[in-house]
Amino acid sequence: MFIINHRGFFFWLTGLLLAGAVGAILVWGLPLGIDFTGGSQIQVNYPNGRPALSDIQQQIAVIPLGPVSVRAFGDNAISIRTRTLSQEEHDAIFSTISAQASTTELAYTSVGPALGSQFANKALWAIFAVMLVIVLYIAFAFRHVSRPVPSWGYGLTVVVMLAIDIIVPAGFFAAFCHFTGAEVDSLFVVALLALLGYCVNDIIVIFDRIREHLARNEKIGLKESFEETIGKSINETMTRSINTALTVVLALLALIYFGAPATRDFALVMLVGVAIGTFSSICRSAPLLIPIAKWFEKK
Repeated sequence: MFIINHRGFFFWLTGLLLAGAVGAILVWGLPLGIDFTGGSQIQVNYPNGRPALSDIQQQIAVIPLGPVSVRAFGDNAISIRTRTLSQEEHDAIFSTISAQASTTELAYTSVGPALGSQFANKALWAIFAVMLVIVLYIAFAFRHVSRPVPSWGYGLTVVVMLAIDIIVPAGFFAAFCHFTGAEVDSLFVVALLALLGYCVNDIIVIFDRIREHLARNEKIGLKESFEETIGKSINETMTRSINTALTVVLALLALIYFGAPATRDFALVMLVGVAIGTFSSICRSAPLLIPIAKWFEKK
């Protein structure tokens, strides 16, 4: 019952995390990569040490390309972002920066503006569609549990928690992008969708145990407060949630330290999301049902 008795503290902690995440997004924003905006991106490594970014910018400036963004990438690499390039312009850029230093091209990506806009719209629709299906599923699964919280109340609670579970990693990534020069790409959206599936599974495990206890209590006529039912359900599922999270965290840490640079940002977002999701399922989601139940009792 420790979590239930101290739920006010966990609610305040949630508020601080959410405020920090929203603040990071509003102040620094989420810089969209070419997957969303269109354009071309060249990632180049300097094995013998990266020159000053201003020098690289001056080298590229001799080519009539319009606005060009040059950012540090990793320890000795850079990321060059421009409008959509032709093959000749791409070759000219690489030849220019390779003339005065040893370089290796790591990746070259080119996306048209129409395709980038279409991808952004589909990504948003995918996130909203997943949340809507989750609400409908939980309302259906809990249709026989109407007291003290109606079935749709469980679904609404899950959606609120899932919104927090993706806003906090998004806020973390906004700060990460600000300090490292990273950008939001398609893998970021994949990470958010994966987190929605992971977090809702963790929450439903606890909610399903609550449903089982409520049904059993009604069947045998056991008088038990809703707070006791929730506390017991959390205690019975806590070990499972923590062990599951630890195994996922170990895999993500291995991906961060030993995986390819292209998947490192994805793994970082997932790592933060898994930590927040586990905290959410244990300390926020089920305890939030208590004030909701009290509100319905007053109604």
